[in-house]
Amino acid sequence: MNSENQNIAIKAENITKIFGDFIAVDNITFEVKKGEIFGFLGANGAGKTTAMRMFSGLSIPTSGTATVAGFDVYKETEKIKKNIGYMSQKFSLYNNLTVKENLDFFGGIYGIPRKDLKIKRDALIKKLGLENEKNKLVSELPLGWKQKLAFSVAIFHEPEIVFLDEPTGGVDPVTRRQFWNMIYDASDRGITIFVTTHYMDEAEYCDRVSIMVDGKIAALDTPSTLKKQFNAKNMDEVFYELARGAKRSE
Repeated sequence: MNSENQNIAIKAENITKIFGDFIAVDNITFEVKKGEIFGFLGANGAGKTTAMRMFSGLSIPTSGTATVAGFDVYKETEKIKKNIGYMSQKFSLYNNLTVKENLDFFGGIYGIPRKDLKIKRDALIKKLGLENEKNKLVSELPLGWKQKLAFSVAIFHEPEIVFLDEPTGGVDPVTRRQFWNMIYDASDRGITIFVTTHYMDEAEYCDRVSIMVDGKIAALDTPSTLKKQFNAKNMDEVFYELARGAKRSE
């Protein structure tokens, strides 16, 4: 692997996903650098979640090539799964387990040695300020705490890349900002962040963003460059300019 590729977390070339007669993801090409916060934006039906499922080893592309953490999306999906974290827009922890039990369970799945797991678990509970809630069922936590805990679990094993699918849906603005502070902290530790969001103000927090329209990448650059390119005051205006010609939605 050359030095240029060593700095690449995700590399996709002409990736396509077809379901019957429907082209969900249409010939997309891009790279994500290691440690980057990469925003993957688009209206409902644009193809974001389908693309994310391919990059996280949950779905095989119809055509094209891609590597994630250096592993091939066709032949090495199990290796991809071991080197990534994933947080879906639907809450991904077990509501009928306590905070502590969830951390023990997922730590075991991720292969964290038992002697290390207790230390990591207790340190994380303290960092999140959940000492008084550690024996509570997750179902009893407020949504904001659930989301922060779910993100913490997704990176509990220090993966190379974490995929976040609409991670802040439904939470209040203060909690969203706290959540993004956690994302910055993970990025500072070298974890690559691949995030989809409907909130255009969150696009401003990303190093670079791509905007999908009808299964294609319609724009990809830094937020500041895109705003200049489209003579826009904010990312909302950029998004509306690109998405207003979209032909499909969910």
